[in-house]
Formats: sequence, C-alpha cells, structure tokens
Amino acid sequence: MTNQQSDCFDPLVATSPKSLAPCHSYWSDTIALGKPKQPLRAQVQADITIIGGGYTGLLTAYYLAKNHHVDVCLLEANRIGFGASARNAGFVLGGSGRLGYSQTAQRWDLDVAKGIHNEFSQAVERVEGLIVEHKIDCEPQDKGYLKIAHNRKAFKQLSDTAHFIDKYLGEKPQLISQALLKSEYMAHHQAYGALRVERGFGVNPLKLLLGYKQVVEKLKVPLYEQSCVESWIQEDGVHRLITSNGEVRTKKVVSLGNGYTPKRFNPVVDKRFLPILSNIIVTEPLTPDELAASGIHTREVVMDTRILKYYYRLLPDNRLLFGGRGAIFGRDAQNPVYQERLKFALSQCFPALKNKKLAYNWTGWIAATLDDIPHVFESNGVGYSLGYCGAGVSFSAQAAYRLAEKIVGKPVPNLPLYHQAAPRFPGASLRRLGQWGYYHYGWLKDRYF
Repeated sequence: MTNQQSDCFDPLVATSPKSLAPCHSYWSDTIALGKPKQPLRAQVQADITIIGGGYTGLLTAYYLAKNHHVDVCLLEANRIGFGASARNAGFVLGGSGRLGYSQTAQRWDLDVAKGIHNEFSQAVERVEGLIVEHKIDCEPQDKGYLKIAHNRKAFKQLSDTAHFIDKYLGEKPQLISQALLKSEYMAHHQAYGALRVERGFGVNPLKLLLGYKQVVEKLKVPLYEQSCVESWIQEDGVHRLITSNGEVRTKKVVSLGNGYTPKRFNPVVDKRFLPILSNIIVTEPLTPDELAASGIHTREVVMDTRILKYYYRLLPDNRLLFGGRGAIFGRDAQNPVYQERLKFALSQCFPALKNKKLAYNWTGWIAATLDDIPHVFESNGVGYSLGYCGAGVSFSAQAAYRLAEKIVGKPVPNLPLYHQAAPRFPGASLRRLGQWGYYHYGWLKDRYF
C-alpha cells in the first residue's frame, strides 16, 4: 500500500492498521526501521502479553522483564515504528496533557496537583536516564520549553501559571517579556511574551523508539511484528489472543495502542478515547541569512497558548519543524488545505520564512480522554494506558513504569492517573461531531478572545 493510504488510516473507521505501509517523514529519512521481527506463527504462552509496540508497549515490556522478572511477550499489529511513537514532534515535556496544574488543583486538590506534577517531572527524568544508560543516539537538543502567549490575555494567564508553579510546585519558571523573547530566543511576530521552564527538550522520536526496541531485544523478550490481534477471547481465566497465523494464551493483557487502537477492540478500552489527527511540516534547511531574518536563536521546544495549539522547534540540521491540528477525519488527512494552513501559520509567526519551501508533511494520531488526563489502569487482568494528549514521548516512560508495578501488584501513587478508569465518551458514536464543534469553538476563541 502507498504511504498516502497509511496517512488516511482512521482508528474510528478501520478495523486495524496491520497492512499499511510505514509513514514517510523527516524521521524515517534519518534512520531505517530495519528488518521486521517475525510474526507470531504458533501457539505460545506468556504470563503477560502486551498489545502495541510503541514507547509504552516497549517500556512496559522492559520494566516487567528487567525489574520484575516476568514472562512477557509483545504483539505489534504493524511494524515497530508505524504509529504515533514514530510520527510525533519529539517533544519531551514535563506537562500534564491538556489540563494545567492549577486546573488540576481546582478539580481535585493541591496534593493531587503536586503528585501529578511529580509524576510528569519523573517522566522527563526517566527518558533522560534511559537515553544515557542505554546510549540511545536520538539527538537530544538543548534543554528548555517555551510556552508562547498568543495574546495579552494569554500572557497574563502565563504569569498566573508561573506564580502557581513557583509557589506550590517547587520550580522556578522564567516569565519572559516580549522584548526579551525577541532578543534572546526568537523574533516571533505573534508572541506577547512566554513562560520558560528548564524541564523539556527535543529528540528524534523514531531513533528513541528504535533505541527502546534494542533494549527490549537484549532482554530476550519475544517481539512479534505484523501480528494483529484479530480475536480476543477470555475463558476460564485465560486470555486467548488470536492472530492470523498464531495464538497467545496469557494470564494478563495490556492494551497499549493508544490513538491507533480500533474503536471496537475490547470493552475495557472501547469508547474511552478520542483519536485526534496532528499534522507536521518540516522546511528545507534554513540558511544563516534566513535564521538571522527570522530571529530564531534557540533550539528549545516551543508551544503556544492557543486552544488549537501550534508547536515547533529548530532541528539539528536547521530545518524548522512546525505542527498543529490536522483533519478531523482520516479520509481528509492528505487534503492540501491542512498543509497550507500550517504554512500560513508558520509565515504569520516568522514572516521572513513565508516563501520557504517545505520538504516534509505527515500526519499521526494522538489520543485524548474525556477528562483531559492520561489514565494508566489495570483491573481483573486487563490493563491499558490511554490519553497522553500530546505528552506521550515523556509520560509514556512513567506510564510504563507504573503500569508494570500495577500489573505485579505493587502500590503506585494514589492519583487519578493510576486509580481511575478513563471515562467513556457519552454518545461515543458522535465523537467526531463533538470534535468538529470544539474545533470551531477553539478557532473562534483563539482568534477573537
């Protein structure tokens, strides 16, 4: 199949991504996926079986095998390097998805906000530790995360956020004026200032993923690629995971497809997430004159305060990566209008790059939950991790660590991340209609308020 067909995959329409070609992206041109692991071709047994070979699946297998010495195997419907872990922007962020820490404190209490902040902070440190310990060559860039205020009201909100973080969470964020942002970081023509935190950096996400894969392979964990679960049967306390050429009989199952999980997969995960399509463009390398004209002085990761956010960073070879929301339906993913909208947004931020040629454009699915936080959950032998809301490069590592602990019966922090099931979407068949309405609301609010 063509890459266009791969990019048009929609988890709320298709039954699986098993036969689609990997995504062609900037990342895929920096490293080859290599020879695939053999698919499952027999009946095997395992104590725990993981479905999904992205960051969370690989690292859950890693922690189960290394820390808990559990008999575990992993099934990947396509290739390790097909899904969101290979398509994202490579932002390692200490964020909480779409819900801010002050909002978290209002919804629950301050102790919960502190606990979630601690988990997300540990997530960034965990990714850093894995990179260093296993010498993963994934091109980590300068530390720092800039949150750009897209209007004056947003800058006031960033100021309030900085105060909350400083007072309650033990960090010292830097509130950056419009003038300082221009002179020290970037001449952003739509910015009214920024909030900067030290915890955050960019990586090559595909190289990171393949580094994780090598780590798991060294532990002799069976990895089966091109092994889509076509039937999931539970009988007499045993889960039977049946693929086209084999079967795993297992005591426990962990579903870790996140945004690439089909809408009808297992009652435990069905209707608990909304797949959202992100779109990324990457320019040709910027010349020294173009860098000077655009006023970009940093390689830190950047995101703005819009509801429909833009995110961007300068890559090691001086290309500018720029991303945002894509189409609502997978069938529209390749409509040129979405690339044109991103290019227009880029030119509004950096007018000097208005005529800069694009070298890459691709899409990928992330997953959002109804309550805007990730959920790492396990009950009665079935677990899942869902809804990273764009923070999956970092939080997947912490989610995998905690999920492994939950599976083997060890205590985890008493937080809604780990002790509450992801809520089901009411009227789940109308999720796309709700998304359409939210996008229009977000566009109006971002533009006029």
